[in-house]
Amino acid sequence: MTVFFIGAGPGAPDLITVRGQALIRRCPVILYAGSLVPRAVLNEAAPDARVIDTAPLHLEQFLDEIVAAHGAGLDVARVHSGDPSLYGAIGEQIRRLDGLGIPWEIVPGVPAFAAAAATLGRELTLPGVSQTVILTRTATRSSAMPEGEDLETLGRSGATLAIHLSVTNLAHVVRALTPAYGADCPVAVVHRASWPDEQVVTGTLATIRDSVKAAGITRTALIVVGRVLDPEAGFDDSRLYAASHHHVLRPRGG
Repeated sequence: MTVFFIGAGPGAPDLITVRGQALIRRCPVILYAGSLVPRAVLNEAAPDARVIDTAPLHLEQFLDEIVAAHGAGLDVARVHSGDPSLYGAIGEQIRRLDGLGIPWEIVPGVPAFAAAAATLGRELTLPGVSQTVILTRTATRSSAMPEGEDLETLGRSGATLAIHLSVTNLAHVVRALTPAYGADCPVAVVHRASWPDEQVVTGTLATIRDSVKAAGITRTALIVVGRVLDPEAGFDDSRLYAASHHHVLRPRGG
């Protein structure tokens, strides 16, 4: 028996990995975060599978389901949104499973920031503009931020920022980043990337708050900040494909 922590991807049912889908098909017990994972992702679950939405449950309640499955020798698909390694709260689950001697495995998924970049049609790393993407969030009632990970500190890097779980803190995001990025820095807010009701709001640090408020976006959105979002951003071609750039697979004179 194994508990599989499966990244369901950002929302579109066909953005789950082949491995993740195969496990959903064969696992007799499926626990999924219904507030973040669309039910359509589970459409190929076995008709007799025990499917449980964990959104209204606390940790100990759905762990009881896992313990019961373990006692019966039944594999469990624990389905999370995006990729489990990012804000998936799997660490606390794994800690308890280890204490109980229950085997587990992680199956990666397409993260929300990648789906948002695809929706925006933007590369998040451009030569001479930004070669770093920082995945972060802001402090909320459920999670504080460690010292040194505040937006003011991270913003001094000038990197592309993918800010999760923070659309309700957008005023703080704007205040914290404007000194480092400038009021004219492009910003995109992608609500429910890849879902049927996906919504995109773009602007600058000076305008984005009013635009998001007008759109009525209050949750399940990713904030992307950086000059890479500017369609007119001047950047050099990558050396990777330059005719004058030689390497082991494209030797000089080849």
